[in-house]
Amino acid sequence: MKALLYTEPYTLQYTDVPDPSFGNDEVLIRVKACGVCGSDVQGYTGKTGRRLPPLIMGHEAAGVVAQVGRNVTDFAAGDRVCFDSTVYCNRCPACTQGLLNRCVKRQVLGVSVPEFKRHGALAEFVAVPHWIVAKLPDDMSFVQAALLEPASIGTHAANRGPIADSDTILVIGAGTIGLFILQAAKLRGARKTIACDINEFRLNLARQVGADECIDPHNIALTNAIHERTNGLGADVTFEAVGFSETFHQAVSATKTGGTLVAVGNLAKETEFNLQELVSRELTFTGSYASSGEFRTCIDLIASGRINVEPLVSEVAPLEAGPTVFERLHKAEENLLKIILEP
Repeated sequence: MKALLYTEPYTLQYTDVPDPSFGNDEVLIRVKACGVCGSDVQGYTGKTGRRLPPLIMGHEAAGVVAQVGRNVTDFAAGDRVCFDSTVYCNRCPACTQGLLNRCVKRQVLGVSVPEFKRHGALAEFVAVPHWIVAKLPDDMSFVQAALLEPASIGTHAANRGPIADSDTILVIGAGTIGLFILQAAKLRGARKTIACDINEFRLNLARQVGADECIDPHNIALTNAIHERTNGLGADVTFEAVGFSETFHQAVSATKTGGTLVAVGNLAKETEFNLQELVSRELTFTGSYASSGEFRTCIDLIASGRINVEPLVSEVAPLEAGPTVFERLHKAEENLLKIILEP
């Protein structure tokens, strides 16, 4: 089969690779669309330690069932399907409690670390366990379905915060995940949603998907802007969807006393925070990783239009254009958000 093979830092080759083998409990899927995630672009630099070459990346995808293993009874060749990015065991205590993203044997499609290597979906075919697969509605396109995975991550993050109908919600970072957090927070009933980003293109996208207000911290200090909009109190729940120390500190300052900060971005491995501020202001810090069952919920949310994916798709390109697409996304010289590759 043809695949986009990551061979060394900053190098991708559109080339022939062996077809994936699949086991008795697995489904072989002909990929029809696969999104390029920001984590793939970061991994492409060789600096994250989570994309060890040679590797086929890609975990935001959908396609058509080509073959099924002998133990698979809920899918058949020709089914239109999507699949989660987290490959969980379905047996451990976390899995049996529905905490799928905490599986003790968790793997991620298109990721290679010393503990495991799992080839992903930037290829003509991918093999995955049948329990992470779901059928698509007939009227959902494969391009729309490729956004299900990041939509589920944003929805999971929104579920990690205690959102009430009187709350003001702040989302720092209007990238793909931040835009889905905004939409999911509104669906949970937030009174006001505020997006913060330094990129006007992304703030415009935030407006398109329903953000009530948008703030560029180049123009006004974020903490001051949030206090002006909340009678000096701060945001009830803040979602930090960037992952830098600076934006984390901004998130702390912009959150009200007794409020909640949900950390979603993790570009920086470590950051410092004021322990006295955490204690004296009774802040709640929590993390959000991947998704945990929201994947199937998002199928209906996108199909019904309650989550809008259309403004997030910047381009659709053939898989063979992958090397150029990754280079463009890494240079970040254009106003691009999500590019979908089609094998």
